[in-house]
Amino acid sequence: MSQDQGSIRSFCSKGYGIAVTQKGAEVEVAHTVPGDEIVFEWTRKKRTPHKGRLAEILTPSADRVEPRCAHAKMCGGCCWQQMDYPAQLRVKEERVRAAFGGKVPVEPMIGCDSPWGYRNKMEFTFSENRAGTRFLGLMIAQAEPYVFNLTECHLVNPWMAEMVLAVRNWWETSGLKAYHPPEDSGSLRYLTLREGMRTGEQMVVLNVSGNAEFALHRAQLDGFVAAVQGEGRSVFLRIHQTKKGRPTQFFEMHLSGKDHIVEELHLKGGKLSFKISPISFFQPNTLQAEKLYDAALSFLGESEVVYDLYCGTGTLAMGASQKAKRVVGIEISPEAVLDAEENGLRNGIGNVKFYQGDVGQVLAQLKEARPDAVLVDPPRAGLDPLALHHLKELLPQKIIYISCNPLTQASNIEELRQVGYRIRRLQPVDQFPHTYHIENIAVLER
Repeated sequence: MSQDQGSIRSFCSKGYGIAVTQKGAEVEVAHTVPGDEIVFEWTRKKRTPHKGRLAEILTPSADRVEPRCAHAKMCGGCCWQQMDYPAQLRVKEERVRAAFGGKVPVEPMIGCDSPWGYRNKMEFTFSENRAGTRFLGLMIAQAEPYVFNLTECHLVNPWMAEMVLAVRNWWETSGLKAYHPPEDSGSLRYLTLREGMRTGEQMVVLNVSGNAEFALHRAQLDGFVAAVQGEGRSVFLRIHQTKKGRPTQFFEMHLSGKDHIVEELHLKGGKLSFKISPISFFQPNTLQAEKLYDAALSFLGESEVVYDLYCGTGTLAMGASQKAKRVVGIEISPEAVLDAEENGLRNGIGNVKFYQGDVGQVLAQLKEARPDAVLVDPPRAGLDPLALHHLKELLPQKIIYISCNPLTQASNIEELRQVGYRIRRLQPVDQFPHTYHIENIAVLER
């Protein structure tokens, strides 16, 4: 591969550095920092975006630090580990400001007290190459779907890397193959590990294909359980069944330990407890989620009726129940709504009602009292058109919009500004140190 030199000027949308060559070409190069002068190898020259692989750092950026992880020059999981943490916060603030056209003041980013060992959930991929070499780990940066064998990860607690090694050793003797999507062959898809950061409870989930030809035998399952079980550790098999022309189906089999784990959120209004099953959604950074929710709820104030749209398992709705007389949560996932209802009972909360269905469609049929405040925390794509339409019809006095994508958030808010809303506050929160991901709270009022 040919080499070239470049200056890293900025980041692309995926968090990779953009090198500008002497001829003016812009090339995405992972694991670089603005200010770096580098040598890179071209990996994609004929099509855009152009891509390259870092070969040498000629002059390091003032924001460059020595990464902690041995995989930092390969891993696609945390592409900013080589950048000083205060610089990461500064760049994320700038990205929020840019998303809103630089016209709205942005509060200082709420950072992590410790930017290491913060994730309560990780998913590791099984893969094999043509020679039959086995890999269990994370994707290689700019080379998806290729996987490297992970031996350490500093975004999680050490037991997760130990589990990856234990499962890889079991795999070597199991006779099983990694799942290969193009051919719908093989068994092993993913290894999901979860932890209650406030409780220490642990869960291991082996995700496999639903192809009967590659089903695991009893001895193979027993070997897996023996490799991963620990005192009280929850162990599951999850079957991921895909068939052309049919909806994807999932089935869980409880293999060992408890049938769930428990996590807690310690909010300013009190402690909340949550039951987490293999498919439950929960914010991946527990301690930072507490800061995110405390900030959002502080902007809510006392309210009569609050709607929580895209409420998931009801964490924010239950927090809001301490400030509102009635809270209505809406969520499309049936499993998440079941978890939300159970967690409401678990915490003795009686003023929250959950509805299952598409947010826009439920709003169109809802007979509840009109809200004076609405909480929204949609997927990265933002509010769907129907939900946005009904939100503009509801016209609550206040909207608190939490987003993991400030670009779609800004686009949605521009539409809401046309019906009289004004941005009162933008508060970014760093949920995912060493990555380019951003959480942002926007407070809107009429």
